[in-house]
Amino acid sequence: MTSIRTGEPGAEPVTLAELKQYLRLGHASEDDFLVGLIRAAREDLERATGLALIEQDWRLVLDRVPSNGIVLLPRHPVREVAAVTFYDADGAAHVLSADEYQADTVSRPARIVIATRLDGLRVMNGLEIDFACGFGEAGPDVPDILRRAITLLAAHWYEFRTSYGPSEQPVSYPAGYDRMISAYVERRL
Repeated sequence: MTSIRTGEPGAEPVTLAELKQYLRLGHASEDDFLVGLIRAAREDLERATGLALIEQDWRLVLDRVPSNGIVLLPRHPVREVAAVTFYDADGAAHVLSADEYQADTVSRPARIVIATRLDGLRVMNGLEIDFACGFGEAGPDVPDILRRAITLLAAHWYEFRTSYGPSEQPVSYPAGYDRMISAYVERRL
């Protein structure tokens, strides 16, 4: 199973102006650096939680349909399933119609039940599921606690950027960061 982001977010959950206000910075000489810190903090939070904060497109690629017919989608929240495509042994693509699968985008993880038996898939990467996920198109759509966690993390990395060398980055996480994101971290038994 492989997840591939096919469409990047159109914005970041935290703006440059918001981070600069938090840091009390009035100059523009480090704006590019700060924008990079915001992006890195978002990506780190998404990795830690399995979330997609701002709308983005993903593709899940599998070799076969699980024996129970249920495919779990690795990102949350899922807004829609755009396509379910399977490839036959000759490599020809076939798109399933909406009545051949059922999508549960409310649960976490979101899941797709494939009602049609798919025989003769190509050996590797025989099934692709394209889906859109994210809380919305802009920062205010993201839960406030997650936006604050990104701000805290980006500010922390900004403050400690010269204390350690580039190869040692990121150095640490700020106190309280884990607590801020804990409700969104998916627990596994």
